[in-house]
Amino acid sequence: MIRINNLKKAFGPHQVLKGMDLNIPAGQATGVVGPNGAGKTTLIKTLLGLVKSDSGDIIINNIQLNGNYDYRRQIGYMPQQARYPEQMIVSELLSFIEDLRGDEAVFKEQLIKEFNLEPELHKQLRILSGGNKQKVGATLAMMFNPSILFFDEPTAGLDPRSSFIFKERIQKEKVAGKTMLITSHIMSELEQLVDHVIFILEGEIKYYGRIDDLLKENRQERLEGAIAKMMEEPA
Repeated sequence: MIRINNLKKAFGPHQVLKGMDLNIPAGQATGVVGPNGAGKTTLIKTLLGLVKSDSGDIIINNIQLNGNYDYRRQIGYMPQQARYPEQMIVSELLSFIEDLRGDEAVFKEQLIKEFNLEPELHKQLRILSGGNKQKVGATLAMMFNPSILFFDEPTAGLDPRSSFIFKERIQKEKVAGKTMLITSHIMSELEQLVDHVIFILEGEIKYYGRIDDLLKENRQERLEGAIAKMMEEPA
């Protein structure tokens, strides 16, 4: 469960989050969409404690964020572009994160096999392709079996096979009742992965609800058309 109330964040004179209110129940897969600079990544980073809000309340799994970051053990996060120690090899990174968290990486071997990472395990991270780095990021996000998953443009750079494997994995996580937030500019991808969508524009939530209801309200057959129509509406 994720609940935020009147969340605000500014960077200098630029107000990025303008008093957001949001309630995402446990077990719901939700897409986060909006134009570049709308506040999507800032919202996720604020929920992760990587960005400190200026005001507002955040409650995750009944824990109010107040400087205690133990709640992050319940979260898996896959950033759009992760930065890893370049000289470290992949297997060392996976082991390092295991030791750092002190939790059992219950899905590590399964994910390595699914993403065909075996040939990359003894390579330095600096020589990995962008797609293979994405697969490492997906493995790190999911291998501890967290109850909440955040994915930021997760299929960017993935080849078709890896993208297919990733989407299959997401479907398994949905069936398992995980709470998921996925940002993506690929609307057809979100139609495959989520049932609900949050549309953010200029730091405000303009729509939050089921995709089916959004399509009906805007008389569109595809999510891309509905979002495009909403972006054309006057503020």
